[in-house]
Amino acid sequence: MSEEFIWFIKEHHVLHISSHEDGKTWSANCFYVFLKTNNAFVFASDKDTRHMRNIIKTPYVSGTIALETKEIGLIQGLQFEGIVQKASLKAKKAYFLSYPFAAALAPSLWELEIDYAKLTDNRLGFGKKLEFKR
Repeated sequence: MSEEFIWFIKEHHVLHISSHEDGKTWSANCFYVFLKTNNAFVFASDKDTRHMRNIIKTPYVSGTIALETKEIGLIQGLQFEGIVQKASLKAKKAYFLSYPFAAALAPSLWELEIDYAKLTDNRLGFGKKLEFKR
């Protein structure tokens, strides 16, 4: 994954994830950390939430991260898709390093490995899009 992707991802901390079941979708926002070594987001979410019940059944998801701005020249956003699985020990350590207060809550942690991503960054030119494919 190129440095433009990494920079954008590290500038933010909340992703929007969409799950599906039986032709219906459900979305959620989650705090994340990013593992550059395997292009994965690590996030916390209770396994009994609607989106996690969907993801456990069908782990392939899509999502976004967006910079909220009304200035056309500053628009930036990431669209991605990938597979969610239980977080590895390395992923858990990274999450608790970034969010130490979360350890007291003993959350369920998940790892979303990115298969495809598209970054829109108007600072590089109007409608400039970069792609990542695993």
